[in-house]
Amino acid sequence: MDVYDFVIVGAGAGGNVIAARLTEDPRFSVLLIEAGISHEGVLPVEIPFLAPTSFPNTSVTWNYSTTPQEGLNQRVLPYPRGRVLGGSTSINFMAYTRGSNEEFDRWAAITKDDGWSWKNVEIYYLRNSKLVPRADNQSCAGLVNPADHGFGPVDVSLPGFPTEIDGRFVDASKSSGSQFPFSIDLNSGNALGFEGVVQNAIGRGARSSSATAYLEPALNRSNLHVLIENTVTKLISTGSVKGAPSFRKVQFAPNATAPYSLVTARKEVILSAVFPDVGTPQILLLSGIGDKDRLRALDIEPLLDLPDVGQHLKDHPILANYWNVSSNNTYDDLRRNTTLIEAAIAQWQTNRTGRLVDSPVQSLAFMRVPANSRIFDNVTDPSAGPHSGHFEFLFADGYGAVSVPQPPTGHFLTVFSAVVAPTSVGSIKLASSDPFDNPLIDPGFFSTEFDTLVMLEAIKTARQFMALPAWGGLVSGRFGPVGDAETDEEIIAAARVSVETIYHPVSTARMSPRDASWGVVDPNLLVKGASGLRVVDASVFPTIPAAHTMALVYIVAERAAELIKRTWD
Repeated sequence: MDVYDFVIVGAGAGGNVIAARLTEDPRFSVLLIEAGISHEGVLPVEIPFLAPTSFPNTSVTWNYSTTPQEGLNQRVLPYPRGRVLGGSTSINFMAYTRGSNEEFDRWAAITKDDGWSWKNVEIYYLRNSKLVPRADNQSCAGLVNPADHGFGPVDVSLPGFPTEIDGRFVDASKSSGSQFPFSIDLNSGNALGFEGVVQNAIGRGARSSSATAYLEPALNRSNLHVLIENTVTKLISTGSVKGAPSFRKVQFAPNATAPYSLVTARKEVILSAVFPDVGTPQILLLSGIGDKDRLRALDIEPLLDLPDVGQHLKDHPILANYWNVSSNNTYDDLRRNTTLIEAAIAQWQTNRTGRLVDSPVQSLAFMRVPANSRIFDNVTDPSAGPHSGHFEFLFADGYGAVSVPQPPTGHFLTVFSAVVAPTSVGSIKLASSDPFDNPLIDPGFFSTEFDTLVMLEAIKTARQFMALPAWGGLVSGRFGPVGDAETDEEIIAAARVSVETIYHPVSTARMSPRDASWGVVDPNLLVKGASGLRVVDASVFPTIPAAHTMALVYIVAERAAELIKRTWD
């Protein structure tokens, strides 16, 4: 149709929640526009273990890359985002962590809106997901706390295929006492500790994405239309409401040479771009919403001067620490041998069992830098509080890599280390006024000394953990450029050539108080100074959380859906 009540841009974590929740009311008509293809029948999307094969340079991703990163020796990094129904929830590694209660209380303090405090958003967390049995129906006793989970549509489960590192991880943590504290559930509100087995958005051995959990159950509703393989190129001003420019007309096209089409929203346009910290600011800027001087330099007429659009980009830098192991039971042979992987896929398709029911990551942990560390000599602690991490570990029973080739021989254990309270800041800028030109993405990795020192601390801490007696007889020595480094200077140098993104970009359309002169959206996620335009994705985060961002986007979207319903009830 030409006119709907709501037009939602992007069928990712935010967009699918909004589409599903709004169309619960038959009075509301909704169009959901997605640039990518359907998720249905795409095995790397459906099969958890195949997540790394979804990117980069595939048909289900925006195959972006960064600008040369000064802090990483001018390296250019792949920067893929989901371009498929489900967005990045269809291609990510599925880790489900909501962060500490402190993260949300900090958001409430920054925005001066108590609606974002944990006591007020907890219901939206519970409304989003539910704990389901493991694929192999093993007991979860002592490894998760059911009371910390809810009743929503996204399935969350523990790994369903045992590996040899599971018990060793728990033994190492428990035997260390307070040094590496064991956590039964990192979704308890205290987000510190070593979680014995990771909680993933997986149900019955298959990925549980925003497409499968929210969108599919709503597709039979007559008031929901979904348009795929069409890119939104900009929003068009439709006059003004009480002196504020209104943006209720959406322009889109299937490709750069096709004619443009238009659709109008009676009530609101909602940006929930599947590539949130890239697509949302790009669309805003192309529509004349942003810094007026930068827009004029690209021959774009400024319609709303919001200098923060595309600024304040933050992301989590991550690298892989490798150890050789004296075992041939890791997943290394599976990733090397076509016959083995084809047999495993056949098993998964038959009965949803075997190694492929899990993400390649088995366990995770969040830790803090000691309070008396010299790291804080010139920097105020950027974390949300004492129950929030500075760095994270992700453990894989094999050679975990996305853009680094796997060695042709050998068996490995990988500990990924990530800085989850970074102080480095980047940006998203337009390369041109052409909506089909990739924007300039600069996450600014390692642009502060703090981030490099936290990564150094994380690498040294990982080595301490892997030296515990529980790993004896399995781990036989470090491997790779980071593993070969000994001195602090050598480790930092190795990190600069090893860091990648963990795919958690946030804050390029950040929330701020209603009366603040900075920021892009107000606490109700309405674009400041505009009428009929709202943003619901990770770009609105006022700070980067020490967590994987998927669960937090779901929480934001569930609350946003309720705010929208209240507005138009």
